[in-house]
This record gives sequence, structure tokens and C-alpha cells, in this order.
Amino acid sequence: MSATEPSGAASAPFDEVLAVRYGTLLTRRSALYYRWSEYGEPDAEERMDYYFWLLRRGEQTIVVDTGFGAAAGARRGRTLLCDTGEALARLGVDPASVTELIVTHLHYDHTGNLGLFPRAQLFVDARELEFWSGPYADRPCFAGSAERDELEQVAAARRAGRVTAVGAEQAVVPGVTAIRVGGHSPGQQILRVATRAGDVVLASDAAHFYEELTHDRPFDVFADLERSYAALALLRGLQDDGLPVVVGHDPAVMERFPAVSPALADLAVRIERAR
Repeated sequence: MSATEPSGAASAPFDEVLAVRYGTLLTRRSALYYRWSEYGEPDAEERMDYYFWLLRRGEQTIVVDTGFGAAAGARRGRTLLCDTGEALARLGVDPASVTELIVTHLHYDHTGNLGLFPRAQLFVDARELEFWSGPYADRPCFAGSAERDELEQVAAARRAGRVTAVGAEQAVVPGVTAIRVGGHSPGQQILRVATRAGDVVLASDAAHFYEELTHDRPFDVFADLERSYAALALLRGLQDDGLPVVVGHDPAVMERFPAVSPALADLAVRIERAR
């Protein structure tokens, strides 16, 4: 999709799109950006936040990604601020009632808690499904990004007919177009979402931080470096066209967009034109 092409399903706009922050990690810049030493800048501490997203239209709620599981997060040294089930409860969402779940890629911090959604149809990129069920998924440089039991949950859901394989550019549900960009993971998606106030873009992990967009700096974890750069270029084009781009892990997301309510200011923001 070109940066100027309209969303493929704008006839069914969403009332709101929420970014939900559930976890955090204090780390170093050199651990976040690929070949940090190339930039000739001093290392420094940096915070990385973890999000999932909600799309709301009337009584319908579509969940995008499911966060990391508590045990997986603890084992990896991540701080769980609010587990996914509790976060959904605070936002008035019963996960057992969710019937559409979009999974942008199959890394551990996007596939935890799948068991909370027993009725949901999972929409997952076809290339992502192919890779993580293929011969290279267990190689250490890939396997460290995923949880084997969560991949098995996806496989079981697929056998049960609860997984829809998504093409390279496809209207997943009315109002949401998924675009395969790869790079970070072989089938990494971004989502272009039609809202009543105009389209917004969920970059997921095609860009973890806004700095990746402004300085063209790829994240340290990727499957294809060239496609990582291309994904950043696509996102910059969409951003230059005036679309709000929501990156996947930047604490600034909570500052750029307004809180859903004062009581939920620590948890969720509503995606609209940046302030």
C-alpha cells in the first residue's frame, strides 16, 4: 500500500482506538538499537514500555495482540504493570466475549494470555504462521523471541479452525487493513484502522520507538534488516501524510495521546491526532 492510498475498509469506521500499557523494562540504548556503536553516541538508560491495543465500534471490541504472560515476562526480567485480564476488566471488556483477535506477529510479548479468548477468531499473517511452524523457528536467534507453548496454542487454534491466515495486504475485518512489512519478524504486520476522525496506523513492532522513525535506526531484533528499513520508510510516509502512527514500545505513546479517563491515565490512551 502506498503512503497515500486510502484505507481499504473506511465504510465501517471505529469509534475509538486505544493503546493499553501493561508492562515496562528499564534497559540500555545499546541493547535496543542494532549496532548502536555506529551512531557515535554515548550509551544511556532507556525505558521500554509494552502495549496491546483495542478497537471499539458500538458494542464490538477487537483486541490487537495479547501482551506477555506473567511467567514469561518475569523469566525475561520484564515488569508487569497490569496483567492483560485485569487491564481488560478495567476497560470494561470481557475477553470471553471477544470474537476477533488480531495478532500482528508471534513474539512472546504479543501472544501471552491467548487462553483468555476462547471464542476469538485469530487473524495472523500467513507468512508468520508459515515461519513459526517451519524448520528455522527453533534456531536460537529466532526461538528466543517466542514462547513454544504459545506457538502451540496458536497451532491448536488453527487445527480447530479458529485461525485465519492473512495475506500480504488484506482487509482483515471491516475498517482494518493489515499490511505485511516483515523485518522485525517474517510476517510482521502493521494495521491501518479507519476511525470516525480519520485513519490511524498501529505500527506494532515494525517500529518500537519514534526514534526509529526520526533517525532511521532499526531495532536490535529483526529477521530481515532490509525489510526493517523499508518498514520504517513506509511508516514515515504514512506519518508525513498526517496519519497518527502508534509505535509498539515507546513510553511517549502515553504522552502523545490523551488518557481514556483520569482514572485510567496510567493504563490507556485514545489514539487521535497527536497533541
